[in-house]
Amino acid sequence: MELEARRKVMGVLRVLADGGRPMGSMVIGRGLGELGFDLKDRMVRNYLRYTDEQGFTRNLGRRGRELTELGRRELAVGIAVDKVGFVGAKVEDLSHQMTFNEVRRKGSIILNLTRVDSQQPAGELLMLMYEVMQAKLGMGRMLGVAREGEAFMEMEGREGYRAVGTVCSVTLNGVLLQHGIAMTSRFGGLLEMHKGEPIRFRHIIHYDGSTLDPLEVFIKGKMTSVYQAAQTGTGVIGASFREIPTVARGRAAMVMRKLERVGLGGVLKMGKPNQSLLDIPVRTGCVGMILAGGLNPIAALEENGVNTESGALHGVCDFGRLKRVEELVGETM
Repeated sequence: MELEARRKVMGVLRVLADGGRPMGSMVIGRGLGELGFDLKDRMVRNYLRYTDEQGFTRNLGRRGRELTELGRRELAVGIAVDKVGFVGAKVEDLSHQMTFNEVRRKGSIILNLTRVDSQQPAGELLMLMYEVMQAKLGMGRMLGVAREGEAFMEMEGREGYRAVGTVCSVTLNGVLLQHGIAMTSRFGGLLEMHKGEPIRFRHIIHYDGSTLDPLEVFIKGKMTSVYQAAQTGTGVIGASFREIPTVARGRAAMVMRKLERVGLGGVLKMGKPNQSLLDIPVRTGCVGMILAGGLNPIAALEENGVNTESGALHGVCDFGRLKRVEELVGETM
């Protein structure tokens, strides 16, 4: 089936799923129109005949069609296909929503949000994250924490869990954008570290071809050794590869030094104009850059047996709601 026809089939299934009840062809046709598909009644009936034959819908006669369980599964797969590139699009969207000013130290930044098992004492959890941030393997030193039952950025620290907000590396995209510097996010991956220096990328996932944040995948796949890297300088961490225009290299370096002072550092390595960085080629007129993954502190928790549920690129949050990790550690002592 051609891609455009498949999208229309997915449209039929989506209308039925959203409606939550059997629908006739005319109602389904109106729903398809709201989704941007301009189909005549005859074409709607043809697509419904196809979905019946495939077992995605069931013809109930005068009551119309209902969505089958097979149809629900097909819709779930179709939505995943439609969302390829979703991460890349969300990076762009959140970058433009940011308002943070590194001089005034005010405004909104981008956070990842994680539910963390609260059975382990807060002091131990924070110390694990502190060690990662102290080794400069996270996106700076700022955290937001909500106790069990409290809400943080609309994620409640539900029973048995507390919510933790870690700064997302896309925050740098947003800050540079406000300085007129366009940063391109190429991919996220697993970065091998040796004696505190980046050596090579082991695995990569391109943002424009993924429905999930790469580091979420690697953490749950038990593929990182962030805590070991924090303690010894050698291990495998989450990182991302970015590009900026060569002409903006000096200005970008100045902005990043200011961010480091306010607790929002995270640049592991910056390349030279028009030259590959760790064997990753860059576009002509660009400079490559490697950033530590914002979820690396959470990876260290998982490596130490702490159960987590992460949502990368969760949204924007006021910088004033965050504290330095050492302050939070001190509060638990």
